Amino acid sequence: MESGVKLRPVLMLRQASRFDDWLVCMVSSQVQQAEANLDEILTPADADFDNSGLKAPSVLRLSRLAVLDGSLLLGSIGAISVERLWGVRQRLAKWVASET
Repeated sequence: MESGVKLRPVLMLRQASRFDDWLVCMVSSQVQQAEANLDEILTPADADFDNSGLKAPSVLRLSRLAVLDGSLLLGSIGAISVERLWGVRQRLAKWVASET
């Protein structure tokens, strides 16, 4: 890895192809940048925060998506609840299907 490259957390939403590509959303501690009605905020008050591996309140940026090769995903810091992941996927699907 290049020196000066900062590792960034992402939420793996689902495998995007049979070639180990993954649809991910960015994770940021800049909660004030959350897009209302799209992004998901995770705080220490949430039951699944401790298992997430995040150190500070964070926003799951559904407004910042990417498809990454699995080889770029270097490990896991934690996980969100199955219920939250389902809700995030549903919110994204609803947003993609909307006309506005």
